[in-house]
Amino acid sequence: MNTTASDITASTATASRTAASKADAPSATAARTRRAAVAVAAAVLACVALPATASAAPDAARNPGDAEAAPARYTHQTLDWQPCAQQPALDCATMTAPRDWHHPDTGADLKIAVSRHRAGDPAKRKGTLLMAAGGPGASGLLRPAGLATAAPAVGATYDIVGFDQRGVGQSTRAVCQTPEEFTEFLAGDYRDQSPAAIDKVIANSKKLAASCQEHSGDLLPYLNTEQTAHDIDLFRGLLGEQKISYFGPSYASMIGAYYGTLFPHRVERMILDSNIGFDGTWEKFELGQPMSFQRRFDEDFVPWLAARDATYHWGSTPEQVQAHWEQRRAALHDQPITEGSLTIGPNQLDNGAISAIYEEATFPLLAQSLTAVDDWQAADPAAKTMAGRVFGQYLSPEFLAEYFSVTCGDTPWTKDMDTWVERGAENTARWPLAGARTLAFSAVCAAWPTAPAPKVKVTGAHLPTVLMLNSVHDPATYYEAALGAHRALRGSKLVTVTGSGDHGQYPTANTCVTGVVEGYLLDDRAPEHDLTCPSPQAG
Repeated sequence: MNTTASDITASTATASRTAASKADAPSATAARTRRAAVAVAAAVLACVALPATASAAPDAARNPGDAEAAPARYTHQTLDWQPCAQQPALDCATMTAPRDWHHPDTGADLKIAVSRHRAGDPAKRKGTLLMAAGGPGASGLLRPAGLATAAPAVGATYDIVGFDQRGVGQSTRAVCQTPEEFTEFLAGDYRDQSPAAIDKVIANSKKLAASCQEHSGDLLPYLNTEQTAHDIDLFRGLLGEQKISYFGPSYASMIGAYYGTLFPHRVERMILDSNIGFDGTWEKFELGQPMSFQRRFDEDFVPWLAARDATYHWGSTPEQVQAHWEQRRAALHDQPITEGSLTIGPNQLDNGAISAIYEEATFPLLAQSLTAVDDWQAADPAAKTMAGRVFGQYLSPEFLAEYFSVTCGDTPWTKDMDTWVERGAENTARWPLAGARTLAFSAVCAAWPTAPAPKVKVTGAHLPTVLMLNSVHDPATYYEAALGAHRALRGSKLVTVTGSGDHGQYPTANTCVTGVVEGYLLDDRAPEHDLTCPSPQAG
């Protein structure tokens, strides 16, 4: 579950934070529709013959971290920049990358969609800032426009570039299931621990993995974070830059950590926001998410809703809100809401809450949706429309095709299904909001048809100071994992945002965070030590 980050509330939440990407992942997410992600020192990497590194032109002195030069058909491409069809403020182009950077002459090439927002003040231009998207599964192509608008000082000073990572959006995409086939994967009630229900969940997870193999089998082994890091370096070379700066929220924190490990001499500055536990495996990281989603729900959203009983009528104490939630969820188990193509059952209720608690700005959207679910027939049309977005647009077959390709393929997973049945039952009992889907999501990776990609061990060696940001109650990229990533990325400086559980800390209204980040990007002021920034509410 790393995802989330959702596009559910795109119409409303974008105003609150355009550039933040959710880790969103399933286990966190997408509807707003998320959030992701996870290096042997350069000399060691060179010894194991990592794939070729792209460069627009031979360097005067090749850094020992570089592998052999990539074939000229990649490094000598010309990017044909044209206004983006969906966002005229950006230029878009397509670059060609090898399917497998370890064997660039084998297999069909991939297309990677890239974008660029030119620095608003060329006289003050400092360089290129590359940003990636979270998920895994979210599109990053149009994000530079949002960052340039939300952080105008950065937009004036940097060319901001983005891309759809391999497997996503307008790049060569993974395909697993049709929307109709996919409905079975999210159907029913993941809390149901009956033998029949468990057998059905496992069967649906195996079916999803088999569908990915059937439709994208020759692509799946190459949809991973390490290969994406090499795509980034190809893009850097084609831009004519010897070094780039990097901004990566959510899963993109792992992409950045991998890129910085493989190509430390290509990094000018690096900001990792809302961090995946890239020091370990996806399995370890995702097993921590049920706790963090439950913590965010119980300690932040439920008290928030209780304090607004006069508006939403869901209870005036946290205990009353929790009881109301359980009552409503049980009713949906017995009789799901169905209207046209919309179904709201227990799993959809959980999924909508998981997505909406990424940011406090979307708490009202979840609360309004809950009022509609309480009495669907009599509900206000606006509330029903919002409920359709919150509970009906989280996750998609397109998003999860990439999500599972990366999370199942980056690092090893336990393959024993009995283990996942036991862990699923434990997590359901202890942290039901996200813990109930432990079995469904983990069983996909247990049945995944490809071997893990080469492991990249993040160390921080040879990197400039890396700036890391994380809130203490982030549900998707939980603070405990960020601390582990911070320790692994030696020399990094962590900004802890207290009094907050929001996912994505820049750009926001938090002037403390903004001052640190923009001092780093614009004035070359790297913090000398870890810092704490209170959230505006806590301040």
